[in-house]
Amino acid sequence: EVQLVESGGGLVQPGGSLRLSCAASGFTFRYSAMSWYRQGPGKERELVAQINSNGGNTYYADSVKGRFTISRYNAKNTVYLQMNCLKPEDTAVYYCNTYQYSRAYWGQGTQVTVSS
Repeated sequence: EVQLVESGGGLVQPGGSLRLSCAASGFTFRYSAMSWYRQGPGKERELVAQINSNGGNTYYADSVKGRFTISRYNAKNTVYLQMNCLKPEDTAVYYCNTYQYSRAYWGQGTQVTVSS
């Protein structure tokens, strides 16, 4: 059974930083691309960042480019999202995602709130 468990969210002031983690199990993590999505209040879920299986290729949404960094540690089946220079518009529930045999799997999400 595929499981994705996010952690690391919380309340942070504008300009602050957070690191999200996603622990994966139930599939061959080292061969799988991984993604982070987010869904803000009243908004649709959007792709934030992606990383390929060996970490050599990444993609970022324009809104987070230069501020967020996606990485992975295959020995621990974990993907990370380092978020710096956070803005109030980054407030959202952040979800970890993988596709296995064309099916999307999601974690339960972790809330990130950026507010003074």
